[in-house]
Amino acid sequence: MAETKKIKTALVSVFHKDGLDDLLKKLNEEGVKFLSTGGTQQFIESLGYECQKVEDVTTYPSILGGRVKTLHPKVFGGILGRRENEGDIEQMKQYEIPEIDLVIVDLYPFEQTVASGASEEDIIEKIDIGGISLIRAAAKNFNDVVIVPSKAEYGVLFDILMQQGAVTTKAQRRMLATRAFGVSSHYDTAINAWFEK
Repeated sequence: MAETKKIKTALVSVFHKDGLDDLLKKLNEEGVKFLSTGGTQQFIESLGYECQKVEDVTTYPSILGGRVKTLHPKVFGGILGRRENEGDIEQMKQYEIPEIDLVIVDLYPFEQTVASGASEEDIIEKIDIGGISLIRAAAKNFNDVVIVPSKAEYGVLFDILMQQGAVTTKAQRRMLATRAFGVSSHYDTAINAWFEK
């Protein structure tokens, strides 16, 4: 049935690692492969799970002081590729783009950084670019991809995994996509408010 989709590969890119352990454990038990960057990748491996580096997929290292890690066609193609679109499928094969079925993101803490009285330079570095792009891409392609847009949704996915294994319904993916656009909207509103000041 096309409405249900199996999660085979998860891209995990989070700022806060707390609360992620149970989710990773359950995904690993379900045979889901992990793909990640930097600190998150090290965290996943520290729990004893295999994790492919995003840079092994993209063949680019993390550059510009970590500002550019996931922003690459092989990552975004893997998220945005439509699994029932023949043209997309052919191009994914042609360019060796892996299917990414689940994206778990927790954005840089912009509002907390502002509230802490940090410098303008520090605040600007906490404007998440890759994370917000991953959220929007995965939410846009909810037909095929599951998005977990913040730590607040870890439990939502965990409950689904406990009840159904690594399989989601279109309604569940749409619900998480709705939450994801709520997260991105709130985040951009906070950034806009800071710039307005």
